[in-house]
Order: sequence, then C-alpha cells, then structure tokens
Amino acid sequence: MKLREIAHSRTGDKGNISVISVIAYKPEDFDYIKEKVTEEAVADYFKEIVHGKVTRYELPNIHALNFVMEDALGGGVTRSLAVDMHGKTLGFALLEMEV
Repeated sequence: MKLREIAHSRTGDKGNISVISVIAYKPEDFDYIKEKVTEEAVADYFKEIVHGKVTRYELPNIHALNFVMEDALGGGVTRSLAVDMHGKTLGFALLEMEV
C-alpha cells in the first residue's frame, strides 16, 4: 500500500534543509509507520535529491514522524533553479512510498 493511505504530510524548509512531517490518520497505524518509514528508507527514497543527512524525530503524542533532510533543496530558495525551490511537493512525493 502507499503511505498516503494511512498518513498525511506537511513540509517546510530552512535554507537548504527540507523538513517533512508524516502524520498517521489513525493512532493505531503509528507503530507500523515507524517501522516502515525509517531514516534509511527516506534517505534511499530521496537519494537523487537529498545529498546530506536524514534525521528522524518521533512525536508520539500526535502520532507523527518529522524528517529533517540536509542538503536537499539545491542550495536553498535563493540559489536553487528548481521549480519547487521550497520543496513543498516532497511531502506528496513521500506519501507515494510503498509501505
């Protein structure tokens, strides 16, 4: 199944860092998401665009994971030539991951 079937996402950026939150629709799916959506899985999924470290933070009170991806936005808003220089579509892309 696709991650989007059990979770939604929010994204943000700070310079050349992209931040993606994955939030379970149902609390009972949170453990499954934690098991499948690891730092390694996200780093591999975005290996073509994320050239730095991927760090995962767990927010169990809101059934969410927060991924901080360094060197992910082509230099950041003021340097990137990308159409999506803020990386807002990366959350949608992650929701397409098979879990």
